[in-house]
Amino acid sequence: MTRLSRVVRGLVTALATLLAVTVASPTARATTDTTAPANFVALRTVDPTILQEMRYFTSHNFVGERIDGYLQPLCILTRPTAEALHQAQVKLLREGYSLKVYDCYRPQRAVNHFVRWAEDLDDQVMKSEFYPNVDKTRLFEDGYIAEKSGHSRGSTMDLTIVRLPARPTRPYHPGEPLVPCHASQDQRFPDNSVDMGTGFDCFDTLAHTLDPRVQGGQRDNRLLLKSTLESLGFVNLAEEWWHYTFKPEPYPDTYFDFPVSSKSLVSTD
Repeated sequence: MTRLSRVVRGLVTALATLLAVTVASPTARATTDTTAPANFVALRTVDPTILQEMRYFTSHNFVGERIDGYLQPLCILTRPTAEALHQAQVKLLREGYSLKVYDCYRPQRAVNHFVRWAEDLDDQVMKSEFYPNVDKTRLFEDGYIAEKSGHSRGSTMDLTIVRLPARPTRPYHPGEPLVPCHASQDQRFPDNSVDMGTGFDCFDTLAHTLDPRVQGGQRDNRLLLKSTLESLGFVNLAEEWWHYTFKPEPYPDTYFDFPVSSKSLVSTD
């Protein structure tokens, strides 16, 4: 791709994103506050039994480094969302499972980090695992990267189910050989999640929640997560089996940018 075509693509993508945000929510606004509103809480204060593996605090993600704004491996959510997740956890514990969150509230600065990474077409360090079948030039067009994220509103999270007792997940070592996220569970990076058919953050159509190619136990696991959460007011993003938003959102039109840190919260009790 020539330098000129990259510039043109970037301008077109930026314009399309701006128009989409404007049409979808004419009152949408971003904040620069360093402190969260009072009804944002650390999930652990509402339910300490929900497992947390905050991927963007680590280098094991599609960018390959810790993401801007993640100062602690902490799940932060609006209180109604955290309380609804607690109800889901109670249901799953009775069946011998636990929820595990990969990402919760995501500051706008983290989304900006994703956008910068996506625009750098030479940086493809993590391609072999997270987007092996997608050309990086298409990440915006195919909807994998956008300039705004529902995560920044505080009621969206990425999560999975773990069968109890939970076995530990070994740490990722930067530079280790990568395996495609759509490979079989015994081949891809080990995760103590039940088999969902792909790994988390897999940029592939196999990650679509109801993709007909995903059958058997993998489909059952996706449907268990889906039915449990939907019964409590969560809505799934059809393109990502792990992505859910609690409705109604307390802040449907506000994109926050306070850091992921206990210091950002009014209270961590």
